[in-house]
Amino acid sequence: MSSSPLKYFTKRNALNATTQSGITTHFNHLRSIPRAWLIRRSKYDPKLKSVRPADRIKWWNIVPGDQVRLRGDKNNTIREVLSINKLSNRVFLKGTAEDTADANQPPKTKNYHYSRCQLYIDELRVRPPDDPTGTPIYAPVFASRIGTSQPKWNHKQSRWVWARFAMATVPKLATPRTIRIPWPEAPKRRYPEAGLYDTTKDVVSKITYQLPKFDPSPSEPLPPVPEEKAYLDYVYNAHLGKYYDPSAPFEIYLQPDLANPHSRAKKLERWKSYQAGIDALRKKITTYELQHLDGRTEKQARADAAFKWREQVKEEQAKKKKARWMHTDQMLKWARKSEKKAKKEDRQRRRLTELALKEEPNQVIPAVLLKRMGKTTGATTA
Repeated sequence: MSSSPLKYFTKRNALNATTQSGITTHFNHLRSIPRAWLIRRSKYDPKLKSVRPADRIKWWNIVPGDQVRLRGDKNNTIREVLSINKLSNRVFLKGTAEDTADANQPPKTKNYHYSRCQLYIDELRVRPPDDPTGTPIYAPVFASRIGTSQPKWNHKQSRWVWARFAMATVPKLATPRTIRIPWPEAPKRRYPEAGLYDTTKDVVSKITYQLPKFDPSPSEPLPPVPEEKAYLDYVYNAHLGKYYDPSAPFEIYLQPDLANPHSRAKKLERWKSYQAGIDALRKKITTYELQHLDGRTEKQARADAAFKWREQVKEEQAKKKKARWMHTDQMLKWARKSEKKAKKEDRQRRRLTELALKEEPNQVIPAVLLKRMGKTTGATTA
């Protein structure tokens, strides 16, 4: 049996588990919920309601669009399923809205447990309840026990499909048999009528693109891309009458590779090339070390080769990183920064050199400095 594709299971998916789709494409509803998801940081955080994973239903036979009745309902009211919640095993029914305390909030739809719902089959011939031997009459029949076929994965529709059958009914049929219960039909999508601002179908289907005219033969050369001079001649020297088609389709100027160099495929190609290069370097260093053992064992030689290889790869990576830094803008920025720093140091040195203190009463000049000043004065006088 094939399995369904893996789907992400997040807290947001768990909070929005109520759905109006009965299609089964994955089994995320069987996965356990992390304890951290159940913690509410404030009273405004939504509450995550679920049952134990062991109590959850794997194959749901009651889906939105089915007609069901509730066990214990004395009126046997038949209601339509609005939505289902596979984490809490709850079924929401139409026509069960209840008023809320807040007038600004919409009414909430009541939900019931999966086990309380019985599928409505049809009005069939059954025995009268007060006369088991009487003439059969037509009455609403519900499935009290449901069986299914072996589920299979439908690759075309990308979902699990199976058939459901009523194995036991309430009330019992006049002639007991297994009844196949059809799945509810999906509502057809309705499209609004076209208005004045909508494009008509004939305009949409009209072919407005014309393929470029060039020889599709692979042996023929490709048309050359027009140079900038041809465009300038066309603009400034129109009197020359040179041919230039500014509206030519882009396809006639094919290039060997039009892929984005930053695409995932290009990055993967560069990564594989880099890995192949460092692997070839490792083999080269290992071969050289094994050929020149110099008294070492092969194990020691291989260990030395691995160490040299890692150091060389690390050094090359550092060089590449430094080379990325050494671009023109960065070099200019560093030069301006160094120039500003040199000017600042020169300005501070000049201020200290030209500093002159006034003679004040509380000013004390060191004796060493006075002796030096005396020698300087004597030398100047001599």
